[in-house]
Formats: sequence, structure tokens, C-alpha cells
Amino acid sequence: MFYVKNLPGWERWLRVGGGIVMTAYALMNVGGIVGWLISAAGIGTALSGVLGFCPMCALAGRRLAKRTRD
Repeated sequence: MFYVKNLPGWERWLRVGGGIVMTAYALMNVGGIVGWLISAAGIGTALSGVLGFCPMCALAGRRLAKRTRD
């Protein structure tokens, strides 16, 4: 890979689940452009969980301990 994973496994699962919930809620209950923006944020959150890399965490200098890397 071209990047180093900076999210532990439990946080990756939470991001994927939270992203799915955000997207579903936005598409079912929020209308208009705001719903689409929340949906895009949910997709981005889920995608960061799937990839195991968060650009903002990398910008802040967050790294995983060597023993917890996947």
C-alpha cells in the first residue's frame, strides 16, 4: 500500500458502522442538499474505516503502535 494504516481495528469497525448509519439516515429522513451533504460525509467516514487510514489523524501525527498494525 501507499499509506500506513493509522486506525486500530475497533475504530475501523465503528467508522464503517457510523458511516452506514449516517448515510441511511440522511437519505431517508433529511431532504434536499443537506441530506446529500450528510450522505457524502457518511460515505467518507465509512471509506476511511474500510481503508484504515484517516487523513486528519495523519495530519495530527497519530500512529499505531507496531504490535497493533494490521
